[in-house]
Amino acid sequence: MSNIKSSSQERRKVGDIKQSMITLRPIHFSDIDDFMAWATDDRVTKFCTWDSYTSKDQSLDFITTIAIPHPWFRAICLGSRVVGTISVSPDSGDPRCRAELGYVVAYEHWGKGIATQAVKMVANVIFDEWPHLQRLEAFVDVDNEGSQRVLEKSGFVREGVLRKYVIVKGKCRDMMVFSLLSTDHRL
Repeated sequence: MSNIKSSSQERRKVGDIKQSMITLRPIHFSDIDDFMAWATDDRVTKFCTWDSYTSKDQSLDFITTIAIPHPWFRAICLGSRVVGTISVSPDSGDPRCRAELGYVVAYEHWGKGIATQAVKMVANVIFDEWPHLQRLEAFVDVDNEGSQRVLEKSGFVREGVLRKYVIVKGKCRDMMVFSLLSTDHRL
């Protein structure tokens, strides 16, 4: 697994961050302190199906049992610091042509274009890495307007609302579904 770097044509400033400094790479045990900095933040996990982590052991267990063996799970890095994660989870069985995108970014980096750049980077490589993939989809809580903007700026199409689709923090939530097809124009 190689690191993914943003292309030279996208090296513009967003806020105080040069997007060329954003890379995606496999997560490592040595990332635990950076991971804990945002994975323990309730603002970050508000719309996630998982709760904020409460201990280093719990976080190490996640990295060991979920992140490292996952077929496509990457750390979002700003310079050498891990500021979030992004993953593509394939469907099993017959709908192998479909996969789900998920991402999370540290609160201090919201609104700076990091999530948008990371999603664009994934969209530019995943259909080549997984030639069987035809559809990349993302499910976003209807109240998570920031994440909806990330996907729209990344070329995803808003398809509609799935009512009472998933339990988040003990409540059944409506989710907005977005998709990007292998045949869609890539930004």
